[in-house]
Amino acid sequence: MTRFRERPTSRAQELRNNATDAERRLWRHLSNRRLGGFKFSRQMPVGPFICDLMCRQAMLVVELDGGQHGERARQDEERTRFIESEGFRVIRFWNNEVMENLDGVLVRILEVLEDRVPPPRTPTPIATPGLSPGQAREASRSSREREGSS
Repeated sequence: MTRFRERPTSRAQELRNNATDAERRLWRHLSNRRLGGFKFSRQMPVGPFICDLMCRQAMLVVELDGGQHGERARQDEERTRFIESEGFRVIRFWNNEVMENLDGVLVRILEVLEDRVPPPRTPTPIATPGLSPGQAREASRSSREREGSS
């Protein structure tokens, strides 16, 4: 029988229900794809840790730190190393940064998002003598379909 790794979903739900003011404020600007069309989730488990905010598409974790994190710098470094080892990039902000400079925080998050996600790939039209651009696109599409079926 396949055994699944247990996830801390009840703890994550508890954290979502008891979010800090900074988490709620930032979430209002990240939810429903409000920042650059990127989808974020709150309180997402990565291994033994629960990340404040995550964009899976960009493999980005946003952590918000209150005053208590100044005393826990070593644990935060270990946490960041683990999350990064899972393929995520981690960026951190202090709660007061979110409360006092929300626009700056959003700009920084968007910069990182746009840096992490490659632009959508658009096929390059192939110049074929005697064919119009539309006919060349159709010929290119047909040859890709034949390659895919073999």
